[in-house]
Amino acid sequence: MLSAITVRNLNVSYHGNDAIQNVSFSVSPGKLVGIIGPNGAGKSTLLKALLELIPRDTGEIQMNGKGISEIRKHVAYVPQRSNIDWDFPITVIDTVLLGTYPNLGIFQRPKKKEKALAYDCLQKVGMGDYANRQIGELSGGQQQRVFMARALAQQADIFFLDEPFVGIDVSSEKAIVNILKELRDGGKTVLVVHHDLNKANDYFDELILLNKELIGVGEVEKVFRSEILAKAYNTQFPFLKEMEVQM
Repeated sequence: MLSAITVRNLNVSYHGNDAIQNVSFSVSPGKLVGIIGPNGAGKSTLLKALLELIPRDTGEIQMNGKGISEIRKHVAYVPQRSNIDWDFPITVIDTVLLGTYPNLGIFQRPKKKEKALAYDCLQKVGMGDYANRQIGELSGGQQQRVFMARALAQQADIFFLDEPFVGIDVSSEKAIVNILKELRDGGKTVLVVHHDLNKANDYFDELILLNKELIGVGEVEKVFRSEILAKAYNTQFPFLKEMEVQM
């Protein structure tokens, strides 16, 4: 089976300082994968390098056997909320419609079909009643749901989300997790930068554990172990040892 994502010997640096060192891994289609690691480990940097939003020093990246430039319209990205200008005067429905643009021809604008798709995606995230609101009027959780709807409207094959659960309410987090699992069950590949270790076991099929270099990769049961996490976080996880003994 062709891997959805293949990364070989990826190196990224900022101002001469290594951010990611010699990272290699592959992800099969239809997997929900968490990217975890301590602060400053290079999690967001990895995501941006995969999307070619930042340059890489060395390394090869392929998605469905192609370079990102060939497959970009089939790849959806939800950035960190802190990187978005929430004062920009745009409505919720127009924000979601932006997700349809990669599949439109040059100089084409969304029509009835795309608008129907956008409303459907808003309904899926529970935001249909907010279509005509300004994006800046929404709560953090509502804003994140809207950007999830925008990603859905792109009808992509691969989804990247950078810290989607930071600063949002519990109900919004639950709704987004359910959508991500539905995407996975539909054969989509989803990578999520995540910081809450307590939920990693429930949310993901596989984990990529980073601390500038790759510490562990694979099924959650293989990576989410006290001795492996200790290598990345430089601390012990006694609660995990108790769980492992019980298993």
